[in-house]
Amino acid sequence: MKIGFDAKRLFCNFTGLGNYSRTLVANLAKFYPNHGYHLYSPRLKKQKKTASFFKAPYQAFAPKTAFKSLWRSFSIPKQLQQDGIQLYHGLSHELPVGIQKSKLKSIVTIHDLIFKVYPQTYSLFDRQIYDWKFRYSCQKADRIIAISAHTKQDIVRYYNIDPEKIEVIYQACQSLYYTLNDKAAVEVLLQKYQLPERYILSVGTLQERKNLKLLIKAYQHLPKTQQLPIVIVGNGGAYKEEVKELIQKMNLKELVFWITDLESDQSLQALYQKASLLVYPSFYEGFGLPVVEALLSKTPVITANTSALKEAGGPHSWYVAPTDDKALAKAIQEVLENPKLTQSRCEKSYEYAQKTFHPKKLSKQLMDCYQQTISSE
Repeated sequence: MKIGFDAKRLFCNFTGLGNYSRTLVANLAKFYPNHGYHLYSPRLKKQKKTASFFKAPYQAFAPKTAFKSLWRSFSIPKQLQQDGIQLYHGLSHELPVGIQKSKLKSIVTIHDLIFKVYPQTYSLFDRQIYDWKFRYSCQKADRIIAISAHTKQDIVRYYNIDPEKIEVIYQACQSLYYTLNDKAAVEVLLQKYQLPERYILSVGTLQERKNLKLLIKAYQHLPKTQQLPIVIVGNGGAYKEEVKELIQKMNLKELVFWITDLESDQSLQALYQKASLLVYPSFYEGFGLPVVEALLSKTPVITANTSALKEAGGPHSWYVAPTDDKALAKAIQEVLENPKLTQSRCEKSYEYAQKTFHPKKLSKQLMDCYQQTISSE
């Protein structure tokens, strides 16, 4: 089978959508090496994370036209036909205009509809553009992949799509997370950051939806002995400044460690493994990858009881309302005061994550979806 991918994020984005694209394509090639994997992008950026995609079994393609964005949105079907592509997968919400006229089978992944659920976090122009692109892709695709059951519900709700057209296939973590590091390796990886021995971890872009302020506010309800240092991995703009102001106001500045220059994915994994717990109280997530990364690191997770986070966290994580700082403080206390219970729940969560989000399982679901789409009338 010759499979084409919208690889713009794979080659040009080095956070969420890019990680999803690289992990998905790499896992398919690993478990199903006999297929052809054609990667189409307006630009091909070669660096550490993308270097492997410039050689077999992949074929990377970028147009020579000056109108690269127009090519991706309108002209690419001609190239797909020339290359004999049988199935085209839009990995990040989009399909080219006219894809259905090319008689090529197409699939689109929808990660979330945050701009519909929290419109105040996007400009009017961005909302209109996203709404048109997402709606068009959902209507024209032969099949839609939602990265969570909650995202599937949102697609049905906002775009009135037949649920039978949508398949839930979860997002896999990067391969390194499925094998634990030993303690010595963790210490070596984290040596440069000079972190405290125990800490609470927060991972993610600093924006209002991620709700980091809830963690800061929860500290007023914790006894001093349980006010562990907070390690924040991520960066941001205006919301970061608001968080800093709150930290200053609550006299917690000495307890907060910022990491904005993370050296590698291995370093992030080490941060998870060493953490006393991960707190991830987001208002809304299409999936919640940091939650799964923490579970695979055998780290306890406290997250919000909203959106897809219960799917990511499974039955043994801790859940709180994203507006309840007292409940968050209580959950932190429970994790820290009950080491045997916490360890038991971490072991069960680890098993849940390995079983539910293993790359081999998810790649099989995806390949089955491809085969069914190609064989359908």
